[in-house]
Amino acid sequence: MKKVVLAYSGGLDTSYCLKYLKNEKGYEVHTVLINTGGFDEAELKAIEDRAYELGSAKHANLTIVDKYYDKAIKYLIYGNVLKNNTYPLSVSAERVFQAIEAIKYAKSVGAEAIAHGSTGAGNDQIRFDLIFQTIAPEIEIITPIRDLKLSRQEEVDYLSKNGVHYSWEKAQYSINKGLWGTSVGGKETLTSSKPLPSEAYPSQLTKEGEEKVTLQFEKGQLVGINGVLDAPTKNIVALEKLANAYAIGRDIHVGDTIIGIKGRVGFEAAAPLIIIKAHHLLEKHTLGKWQQYWKEQLGNWYGMLFHEGQFLDPVMRNIETFLESTQETVNGTVIVSLKPYHFTLDGIESENDLMNTGFGQYGEMNNAWTSDDAKGFIKILGNAQNIFSSVNDLKYD
Repeated sequence: MKKVVLAYSGGLDTSYCLKYLKNEKGYEVHTVLINTGGFDEAELKAIEDRAYELGSAKHANLTIVDKYYDKAIKYLIYGNVLKNNTYPLSVSAERVFQAIEAIKYAKSVGAEAIAHGSTGAGNDQIRFDLIFQTIAPEIEIITPIRDLKLSRQEEVDYLSKNGVHYSWEKAQYSINKGLWGTSVGGKETLTSSKPLPSEAYPSQLTKEGEEKVTLQFEKGQLVGINGVLDAPTKNIVALEKLANAYAIGRDIHVGDTIIGIKGRVGFEAAAPLIIIKAHHLLEKHTLGKWQQYWKEQLGNWYGMLFHEGQFLDPVMRNIETFLESTQETVNGTVIVSLKPYHFTLDGIESENDLMNTGFGQYGEMNNAWTSDDAKGFIKILGNAQNIFSSVNDLKYD
């Protein structure tokens, strides 16, 4: 019997694939869940039990949270990556790493094929397939939902006919939770005008008022919250818990998909948004003008290539080297105020703060140059445009 490894999440799509591959195609189906921070031990056990109930020959839960942070999230923070100035690549980034670990697992168990539950109309199919065909071109890729062009209702109906009861109400919203945020897709995100209802988001408002939080960064990494030092992954989880009580981080991202159509998805990413904005503010104080400029260019490219599944392209390692080299002086504390549905950045404290110098105070006092120095500087600075204007006899109304 041929062996196929199914990248499994326990959701509707992969539940359908498991049943279909076993019953209709006669495969020995091995399931693997790659945990990038979205599941606790109880949830992992429940998903494992569910996989065996559906007919999995063998199930594996692989937790890669620390690897995911070190090889992906760290650089998304360094680059202040927000797709279309909105989306922190919550799903885009984790799909790449789920694909890498899933295909490595398929090779380790000698599978002839690997399967996933992507449709033919989204980005995930490309992220998975690009990684699979690069790392293991000899392994066949199987995508039942894409190939059969199935609707969610058709998936629910098939499972029901095969003795698997899946709530249609539950299936209306596709929720994907990971360390770097939670995506929420539903009937509203298929339109251009409708917002997601508040109850569609995993976290609800439970706190009022305002709460001050201090975030401590060392070389661009979040190493402490409110004076308590811990690993960056633990700090992301802790900050998410604090901010979720205020229902912070809700938004809807609209962007160009890899396949050329526009896509719309809701998300909840309190910790990622706070960390990126706080990190960016700290960089404004501790980096030079041209460091910030080139970081913005390369960070944007890095996020775009990552989003489009090109993580294995060697240029990504080159960009990562640049981004990491810019973080030497990104040290200090950022003060953040958490409020219902939003947050504000109050300021920073840093020994590397380029504002806290004796050179001058913006708009107030020049200590390191004279009035004559300023006049001479302005005159030389204007030379190029003055010469061009004079030679071409330009008139300005």
